[in-house]
Amino acid sequence: MSDLKDLCGGLPLDPLPPNRGRDPNVPHAPVRTPNLTAEEERLALRNALRYFPPSHHATLASEFAQELRQYGHIYMYRFCPAVRMRAYPIDQYPCRTRQAAAMMLMIMNNLDPAVAQFPQELVTYGGNGQVFSNWAQFRLVMRYLSEMTEEQTLVMYSGHPMGLFPSLPSSPRAIITNGMVIPNYSSREQYERMFALGVSMYGQMTAGSYCYIGPQGIVHGTMLTVLNAGRRYLGTDDLRGRVFVTSGLGGMSGAQAKAAVIAGCVGVIAEVDEAPLRKRHEQGWVMEVTSSLEQCIKRIREARTSKTPLSLGYHGNVVDLWERLLLEFERTGELLVDLGSDQTSLHNPYNGGYYPVPLSCRQANQLMSTDPRRFQSVVQESLRRHIKAINKLSDAGMFFWDYGNAFLLEAQRAGAEVSKVGGGATEFRYPSYVQHIMGDIFSLGFGPFRWVCTSGDPQDLAVTDDIAAKVLEEIAANVSERVRQQYRDNIRWIREAGKHKMVVGSQARILYSDQKGRVCIALAINQAVADGRVSAPVVISRDHHDVSGTDSPFRETSNVYDGSAFCADMAVQNFVGDAFRGATWVALHNGGGVGWGEVINGGFGLLLDGSDEAAKRARSMLNWDVSNGVARRCWSGNTNAYETIQRTMEENSQLRVTMPFPVQDEHVLDRALQG
Repeated sequence: MSDLKDLCGGLPLDPLPPNRGRDPNVPHAPVRTPNLTAEEERLALRNALRYFPPSHHATLASEFAQELRQYGHIYMYRFCPAVRMRAYPIDQYPCRTRQAAAMMLMIMNNLDPAVAQFPQELVTYGGNGQVFSNWAQFRLVMRYLSEMTEEQTLVMYSGHPMGLFPSLPSSPRAIITNGMVIPNYSSREQYERMFALGVSMYGQMTAGSYCYIGPQGIVHGTMLTVLNAGRRYLGTDDLRGRVFVTSGLGGMSGAQAKAAVIAGCVGVIAEVDEAPLRKRHEQGWVMEVTSSLEQCIKRIREARTSKTPLSLGYHGNVVDLWERLLLEFERTGELLVDLGSDQTSLHNPYNGGYYPVPLSCRQANQLMSTDPRRFQSVVQESLRRHIKAINKLSDAGMFFWDYGNAFLLEAQRAGAEVSKVGGGATEFRYPSYVQHIMGDIFSLGFGPFRWVCTSGDPQDLAVTDDIAAKVLEEIAANVSERVRQQYRDNIRWIREAGKHKMVVGSQARILYSDQKGRVCIALAINQAVADGRVSAPVVISRDHHDVSGTDSPFRETSNVYDGSAFCADMAVQNFVGDAFRGATWVALHNGGGVGWGEVINGGFGLLLDGSDEAAKRARSMLNWDVSNGVARRCWSGNTNAYETIQRTMEENSQLRVTMPFPVQDEHVLDRALQG
């Protein structure tokens, strides 16, 4: 395909492409306010011009300087390709190895306007989850990948392609790091400065590792969370007529509406920005939309009474919605909400991740760039109002949990009443969903396994869905009851997944599975590629939000209580171990989900091409990828993880894990410390 060949030609310099600027037909990232000094502006400009020969500096310097001052970052809009950005079938990419073509496919999927939040700013989701820092980096990466052999590895430094380096056929084809700054300099302010300088980047989780699959990537986990919240808080599997209120319909949070309906409840999701709300409605993820609180309350009552599953998008601020639900309770004594949470991007609270009441989206975008300090004050006041309404509804019987988006952390920093009396460093008035719901699932080894059919053919996806379902049904016949419940949920999911039209961009699927399930599904799909039942290779990956991939004290490791919740050995070891056990590419990030400086996370991609070598890699890498995290959770004292790793050792004689001896008599500690 000539367009893709042109895209792989590197930087177009003779002549330079026309500078079309920003496309008014797509959403754009908020203006950044890095507050650079004059010398730092000069350095940012010098850094950007490094990508181009001096003969073009006079032309490019002025427009790059204008971008820096107008948008707070040099995106190099001139070099944004005119080609339609999407996941093309793998055979269309002009490459010397299919491993490189698979990465090109995944990168272009991340930047597909149907998938990406701010495609021209190379932001996939979360408001600032970058694939690259600028368009020169994108073009250089595509050229390197088109030239790569199976004895080279592409090295990526926070969006910058350091280059192709000699390696072994067994080595990863790409090593990606994002935001790996010295810990003492990992502050929000330093991030804004370093990103503006073009020397570091926030890769979120699956944006900077090229493995995002659209909002589907969190649908299954959200459905499991809502189902298990019903079991834990409401004592029932039947969520018909139950109301779940939350916020956020951009990026990953866009999954909430679909997940609520699949779980059978009434999902009401507030979104201040009309563009993502309309996008989700057009894609069929949101069933109804209203900007009227009166209509919102009316539809909640109707759906509760009829016990009809519903996803209702409220175009407005979630604080207004919570306060109106509280007013209804105070007026009538009727509690219209059973379950509540929040998925605004509060890892990025002052640059578009959270829109405060009472400002409109447009007013907020203007204030955050013209008066950042005033905007921060308004955000914090909004968070205090937000929590005040939630606290009162919670006291009335509504169950609320933190969704790991730094909501309670930022609310606490704003002075809201979220502290837990006697709680530890990672505990608040409300639990995180990991502490009460997903943590035990992780400790059993279950997490968000994913695959992408590189043919782009929906029939291939249907075949892989059926393969996965049959594999899980076979395994489920011989597991403990505790594990069987998870298998039942996941079999139900994969059997119905195709009915819910969740594909946005690449032909991809997410399926929570444990270690045995992941290995068996991967091997079965690889065999299907080998014998032609699946027409082209399949990329497997996972969300970094998983058993082993992430060390995050306010989310993934918030239920680790041995004092190691703030340690990041697990994620780093996971990244390294995946690399030498066969991953096609690996990634390690600072930040992701709860924000820069708050988390270290790692991910991978692995190409299943039907070969025996691919099967060998999948078996070795996937076993490690799960067992690493289960062993760490076991050592921290988690009973589920202890039982899971014990069973895994019985099945694999080469696995030997250091097991903890629990203190059985607390008086031993009392006497020792008193004496």
